[in-house]
Amino acid sequence: MHALTVYLQGCDASLLLNGTDSEKTATPNLSTDGYAVIDDIKTALEKACPRVVSCADILALAAQISVSLGGGPTWKVPLGRRDSRTAHREGTGTIPTGHESLANIATLFKSMGLDSTDLVALSGVHTFGRARCAAFMDRLYNFNNVSGKIDPILNGTYAKTLRQLCPKGGDVTSLIDLDEQTSLTFDNKYFLNLQNRRGLLQTDQELFSTKGAETVAIVNRFASSQSQFFNSFAKAMIKMGNINPLTGTNGEIRLDCRKTN
Repeated sequence: MHALTVYLQGCDASLLLNGTDSEKTATPNLSTDGYAVIDDIKTALEKACPRVVSCADILALAAQISVSLGGGPTWKVPLGRRDSRTAHREGTGTIPTGHESLANIATLFKSMGLDSTDLVALSGVHTFGRARCAAFMDRLYNFNNVSGKIDPILNGTYAKTLRQLCPKGGDVTSLIDLDEQTSLTFDNKYFLNLQNRRGLLQTDQELFSTKGAETVAIVNRFASSQSQFFNSFAKAMIKMGNINPLTGTNGEIRLDCRKTN
């Protein structure tokens, strides 16, 4: 899951809504999980303080807590968001895929007020999580639509391992760790992977392998200093969480995160 998944139109919990227009079933979100955990938190909060804490704020807090529990940084989460009354399935097409060019992703981030340091720092969330084989199979078997070709940037040993995990004609829904080294720990190993050409998604690897890109120096900085990565990540999460929040009389505080009141 990309960091932008939760913040498509701002942090408004639209992702959590069920229905025919749900964002959950859109292709970029198919590997997203953990909805039941959010449900449990919401149920407990409604018992303790009814109609006070929004699903959007729960998501923002859950993101911070999960990162912290995984060994990552902590930050003070601004609160007071309200929940969207509608899903934004049509907007999921703007979520970066594993095949997006660095230029396109940088343009998208810039349009949301996020700079190159934010882009690289937020991409570092891929120290957690998994991706479906379908998201990178072309790098293993059909790079640039050439049958049998492997992405030449991809580390050869790593490519061989990935071919074993995602065999041609196999289950493309199989999930593979985005960070092969420390998949359950929030650290800076993701950036070391990029330096060693072991970025699972093409969009990840391009942060380091795109010649002349300003992101290359940022990857190197974060690879050599976990504290700098943590500091930049915390700042970027606060910036992203403050994109177009619903406040005041806009939106609502849902009683059930899966449906509107």
